[in-house]
Amino acid sequence: MGEIVGAGIVAHAPTIMLPEGERFELNEGKEISLVPGLRRLREEVLEPLAPDTVIILDTHWHTIVEFCVTSHSRRAGLYTSDELPRGMKQIPYDLKGNPELAAGIAERATENGVRTTPIDDPWLPIHYPTVNLSAYLHSEEQEWISVSHAYTGEPETFLKVGEGIGRAIAESDRRVVVIASGSMSHRFWPFLQIADHEASDPIHISVPEAREADLERIEWMTSGDHARVIDTMDEFLKYLPEARFGHYLMMAAACGGRDWKAKGRLFSDYENATGTSQVHVWFDRRGDGWA
Repeated sequence: MGEIVGAGIVAHAPTIMLPEGERFELNEGKEISLVPGLRRLREEVLEPLAPDTVIILDTHWHTIVEFCVTSHSRRAGLYTSDELPRGMKQIPYDLKGNPELAAGIAERATENGVRTTPIDDPWLPIHYPTVNLSAYLHSEEQEWISVSHAYTGEPETFLKVGEGIGRAIAESDRRVVVIASGSMSHRFWPFLQIADHEASDPIHISVPEAREADLERIEWMTSGDHARVIDTMDEFLKYLPEARFGHYLMMAAACGGRDWKAKGRLFSDYENATGTSQVHVWFDRRGDGWA
């Protein structure tokens, strides 16, 4: 009987892959909190948990007519981002997979009414939410699976896929961590203004109303009120959360949906990245129930 042993929203902002000096230069001489937060997540959470499998809900893997799941035995190579090749170039990755669990996820999500397909094509591109986090969090013995985001999905679509993920994990023999890799509000500053808004201070979030909506939902997540986050999605979509906040919805549904009561703890500050919001929020599981 498999189980989810931990879950979290984890930011993958390109800034985390810049050399330390460049990060300090962009952030008024200070480190962005995302980087030490990732190191703490590895040391304080993932290493003690030693999960068999990490599932990345990857907000940059855009699909349209279906959701997809990586079902390779292994993905390995060098990654250069077409979005920001200056900061993310020739990053090595070597990730063992789990074809059986990937097939189970696809089967259960499809049974739940959302077409989902396992993909093991060796030429399938990899995306930087997976690569960037693996650079900080991956251990050699872990299996890593990535799940796409259908940009045509609605909140209930993401919830149904997440339910399928949770069911497939329960039917497996794996101890799994689910990582929703993406931001909250996700509106960039116009090109000619971006250079004035690269520091991490949340005063640089694109609009004050988006910052307020993000902080409200962080408060609900840290208090374990996931039902409220789910039930106010129509309101939150006005602030353009990344990938329609599908990464959070799939994670929450896999962990219990509206009945999930896990209280989040912050592993970073709430930060800006060129107008978008960035934060690490982790949800622990202890014993037989969520904390």
